[in-house]
Amino acid sequence: MKRFACAMCAMTLLLFGAMPTALAAATPSPSAQTAESEDSAPAPSTEDLPTLPIPEPDPVPLYPAEVKQSEENGITRIEKIYYLSSQDDPSNIPTEDFEREGKTYTLLDVLKQAQIESDTQDYVEVLTLDSDTQDMEKILAMLEPELEVQTEDGYHGILSLDHTTITVEAAGYQTSSRTVSATRTYPNLSGADVSLIPKTITDGGRTLTLADVQWQEAATTQTDGYDMALRYTANATYTGTATSKYATGYVVTANYVGEVTRVSTDVITYTAIFSSTDPTPTEEITDTPTDTQQPMQESSSFSFDWKWLLIPLGLGALGCAGYFGHKGYKHYINKKRGYE
Repeated sequence: MKRFACAMCAMTLLLFGAMPTALAAATPSPSAQTAESEDSAPAPSTEDLPTLPIPEPDPVPLYPAEVKQSEENGITRIEKIYYLSSQDDPSNIPTEDFEREGKTYTLLDVLKQAQIESDTQDYVEVLTLDSDTQDMEKILAMLEPELEVQTEDGYHGILSLDHTTITVEAAGYQTSSRTVSATRTYPNLSGADVSLIPKTITDGGRTLTLADVQWQEAATTQTDGYDMALRYTANATYTGTATSKYATGYVVTANYVGEVTRVSTDVITYTAIFSSTDPTPTEEITDTPTDTQQPMQESSSFSFDWKWLLIPLGLGALGCAGYFGHKGYKHYINKKRGYE
């Protein structure tokens, strides 16, 4: 019976020792499950794959042009000054915390200030006007004493009229013609004969042609009771065409002189202000998993088949039955023999 009990105990120990190996073999590994799921999953279609965006290049880092440090009431402040153009992106200015000489610096604020620059130049604006007269008084009434100008390249100013530069020129010419006349008197003519009178004359530089003659008797005599003319006076009228040229209009030109100024803000100053903070020691809290948490974590990694517990329980019950059977049998033999 002793040999039987020892054999039963040895068998129980062997079963308990082989149980972890059987459990490990029965439990599928995560890698195996992943491999099975990958094998069972259908191959993805290339048509359903999303189009990946083209990665954008990293922004160019900005470096401060000046760094200023000051300390007040035990607090150190660092100012980083950046000079950016209108094309630069201010969001690329570093604003993260940093450490220097054992202190941690945190961003307080970012200040922005536009740098205003001005440029002044001498400028002449030529103004041209149309006029229907060349009278200088009327022309001066047409011209303003000052002129505000804005150039294409951004210059602005108020200019003054330079009276010495005012000029008036004809915009164009046209010609016109008219009839002119002149009268000539020719006295003491021997007869009323047109041949005694010039057929053309010159008057004011123009050549006129004889158009009409009026005769008058200058002297008479009595002949047979009648007055007979002895002398005649001729009143001749001459006519001709006069041509003249006149201006159709006038162009007035005047200069306005003075200074113009351009104001630009091409450079913008950004100041990042950082303040130091004293480091405060903090207790590190380490979460140590307890014995009750560890089985839960292990159980979450694999599923356990509770049927395997029936094997050791059955073997344990069998071993107990054998042991107590042996004790009962021995008690029965001893009692029968009269030892008890």
